[in-house]
Amino acid sequence: MSNQYQDSPIKLFSLSSNPALAEEVAANLGMELGKSVVEQFSDGEIQIHIEESIRGADVYVIQSTSDPVNHHIIELLIMIDALKRSSPQTINVVIPYYGYARQDRKASPREPIAAKLVADLLQRAGATRIISLDLHASQIQGFFNIPVDQLAGIPLLSDYFNTKQLSDVVIVSPDHGSATRARQMADRMNAPIAIVDKRRSAPNGVEETDIVGNVEGKTAIIIDDIVDTGTRITQGTQALIDHGAKQVYACSTHPVLSGLAIEKLQASPLKELVVTNSIPIYEEKRIAKITQLSIAPLLSEAITRVHEQKSVSILFD
Repeated sequence: MSNQYQDSPIKLFSLSSNPALAEEVAANLGMELGKSVVEQFSDGEIQIHIEESIRGADVYVIQSTSDPVNHHIIELLIMIDALKRSSPQTINVVIPYYGYARQDRKASPREPIAAKLVADLLQRAGATRIISLDLHASQIQGFFNIPVDQLAGIPLLSDYFNTKQLSDVVIVSPDHGSATRARQMADRMNAPIAIVDKRRSAPNGVEETDIVGNVEGKTAIIIDDIVDTGTRITQGTQALIDHGAKQVYACSTHPVLSGLAIEKLQASPLKELVVTNSIPIYEEKRIAKITQLSIAPLLSEAITRVHEQKSVSILFD
């Protein structure tokens, strides 16, 4: 197999969270994954062996910190420590899905900022660069004192829907806080936006849902960065149908799909949910309503540009 980096000191490693994505990235780059072994003792401790020299190399390690989140974070930290002790030039950590990203601020007294804690751990372990995709909150980049490249999933999702040639499209934000994301997709698809507006009429009263914007007779596309329990998307879908939308699609970068998410999606009038493979969807969660797009070409291009010291900013759009 030809290797475009055969004369360059680059190594690509995968851990256990998303090996299929890592294999696809390696194939796109025309190289093989680095040789390493991850073992787990009976008491749960993790041990990692790197089975080839990485001295002086630019190392890239791919690991989404998805379910089981804590296991994958510890596995990544141990890997970074093993790499650091093997004298590489750089340790570039590719985290397609950044766990704990939703704990990015103190919402009430005596709460942790876990996203900052994870950033501190990654840096202290020895990471020299982070490449991620659609961080839940952009300020997480400021939690690091090393370069952070935040790639965007909206172009990939928008291109998919543009190829479907849907008519009378409106892009829908599931709440007011996600309106900027909806506007970015709407600009790419030349479509208007609408917002699902939830409120309580009185303290402890019943939550009411309204739609800000015109959705009657239109094809609605809900966009969110994470689909976790599925509640926001399924409730938003029903509200859009109740307000006259003729059909509803949804898209999200990160398919966490925890709890009863699959059952909720299956029972809802949602036509299709489009996600990326930042998190793998295992067989028991695969349903016909879910379409998964690959971010491997995007990650491959980012790795190439970082390694060749070219601008990465073109990928942010």
